[in-house]
Amino acid sequence: MATEESRDVEFTAYVAARGGWLRKVAYLLCADWHRADDLVQESITKLYLNWGRASGAENPDGYARRVLVNTFLAEQRTWWWRRTFRGGVTGLEPEQAEGDLAGSLDLRRALAGLPARQRAAVVLRYYCDLSVEQTADALGCSVGNVKSQSSRGLALLRRSLAPGPAPEGPVPEERTAEERSVVTGRGA
Repeated sequence: MATEESRDVEFTAYVAARGGWLRKVAYLLCADWHRADDLVQESITKLYLNWGRASGAENPDGYARRVLVNTFLAEQRTWWWRRTFRGGVTGLEPEQAEGDLAGSLDLRRALAGLPARQRAAVVLRYYCDLSVEQTADALGCSVGNVKSQSSRGLALLRRSLAPGPAPEGPVPEERTAEERSVVTGRGA
């Protein structure tokens, strides 16, 4: 029984230390503080059930992050979520207000407009500061998929955050003449 108590103490200490970080990542994924709390709660429950494996992992934060991202992506696929989502970005909580509030709100609104996999790739790569390989591992996909999802997500963010009205139509490719000649096989 002593090992179960020490396991619970260890788990509680981990969640107390990393719960705020998990909540921030969850918010960036779903753009709603209440939903982020639900995602974190569900992820923590899953983490508790597998704490023996998670605590023995080389990187417990990576394990927890992967559980969170998988929970988010699984929720995106359910009929219930598509049926009840009303859209829009909720307001910031008082402790989250920082620096350029208008810019922060614009960025979060634009991030919320990305498709789920692109949003997950962008959050993991640029907020969690993971490498392409680590992001691929966290998402359970190939390195190329992470690169394309990140690239498309950043292009959509640039379009959304560009001053003035957003241009219509597909996102133009941002390649130089030399890059285009390599891709098409024609000389510059």
